Amino acid sequence: MAIEIERKFLVNDESYKEMAFKSDRIAQGYICRQGGNSTRVRVRGDKGYLTIKGPSIDGGLSRFEWEKEIPASEAWELMKLCPTPIIDKTRYLVEFEDHVFEVDEFYGDNEGLVVAEVELSAIDEEFKKPPFLGKEVTGEGKYYNSSLSRFPYKCW
Repeated sequence: MAIEIERKFLVNDESYKEMAFKSDRIAQGYICRQGGNSTRVRVRGDKGYLTIKGPSIDGGLSRFEWEKEIPASEAWELMKLCPTPIIDKTRYLVEFEDHVFEVDEFYGDNEGLVVAEVELSAIDEEFKKPPFLGKEVTGEGKYYNSSLSRFPYKCW
């Protein structure tokens, strides 16, 4: 079983855009969400993905994650099974002090929200924070993409 360990932060400025080494537009929807579990379909660039995640543990720091690449055409077909709104965002990848930070800039119903995540190899792993990181929101469910698809940022 694969365990994802990550910390999540709000972003306080746009310096991540200049620091990014790559960016992709992402569309994603949730086929199923129940009891902290979710089944997500995503199109990132020209690739599709099907992901199953378990409920958060360790105060939101870690959770089970399984992901499989699928053809983008199949992912778009599966997206039709997802309730709206579909998450629309650009993901920027920023390398900083031996870690890659994923910065998501949201559009549509989540316009104005920008969050950053860093994946870690251990819960207690230390890392240096890039200047664009703001308040830590690890474990705050409203910032999970699965929650944003039901309760968008514009409704907060």
